Amino acid sequence: MYKTMSSSGSGPSQRQLRVGEQVRHALSDVLTRGEVIDDVIASTVISITEVRMSPDLKIATAYVSPLGVQDGQAVIKALAQNAKFIRGRVSPALRQMRSMPEFRFRLDTSFDNMAKIDELLRSPEVARDLDKEDDD
Repeated sequence: MYKTMSSSGSGPSQRQLRVGEQVRHALSDVLTRGEVIDDVIASTVISITEVRMSPDLKIATAYVSPLGVQDGQAVIKALAQNAKFIRGRVSPALRQMRSMPEFRFRLDTSFDNMAKIDELLRSPEVARDLDKEDDD
């Protein structure tokens, strides 16, 4: 007997994860080849860190980490303006999908959050508190 998982609250399905990874690779390829004609996108190294698919696979939310730029939102805006073009360029790599997903782009802040946590852990106040615990 096989158990079926409920789709509510159980996280993404294996299919969502697999398709999200395929979409991430296809998006990365299009951006790496420089197929999008946009000054902001062309002048920025963009890393697609994750793609989350909606349960019906019709919306792909790409988490983007633009490297070496101060204004990541400008890159997100440029990607959003070119989303339909990108969708067309990605479609040959994803021809096995029944329908091509709509792309949404979001700034990936996970690296910033990790840097803030690391900075907090290295602060003198935390180090002092950790030293107190070691003495007990």
